[in-house]
Amino acid sequence: MVDARKILEEYVSSAKAVQLATLSPDGAPAMCNLWCATAFAPDRLWFISRPTRFHCVNIRSDARVAGALLAIELAELGQPVRGVSFTGVARELPTSDVDDDIAAYVGRWPSAAGAIDPARLAAGETHHRIYRVEVTGWVLYDEIDHAGGPRVEIPAETA
Repeated sequence: MVDARKILEEYVSSAKAVQLATLSPDGAPAMCNLWCATAFAPDRLWFISRPTRFHCVNIRSDARVAGALLAIELAELGQPVRGVSFTGVARELPTSDVDDDIAAYVGRWPSAAGAIDPARLAAGETHHRIYRVEVTGWVLYDEIDHAGGPRVEIPAETA
């Protein structure tokens, strides 16, 4: 059988967007779609957003999040699928001393460099902030290499 952790890392690394669920102040779930960057050991995701967005406001009041990444071409109903979901804790990072986090995101999305330029971010001259999700658990759903039991829980590697 193919190593589920290896499949997970390859799959997540190829994903471009995350569907992120946050919790509103009244406890209702809220979903958004965001461009993301990822890293492993420790398992993390980054996104940038304006701090006034609903999901960012939610994260400041309750940091628990869940999400999903889908990185396959969908052609027709019934095809074997692979997808990843996760749970984690998100936070808005400070506006200084986050060069490694910025590099992780800009390494995946170079066109975002101006939106989160370290000097402009520290000076309060950007509209965006960078957010980091510390992943606490993964679920790989894999009908391709794990057809007999496609739901595979994979522990997160933490710092």
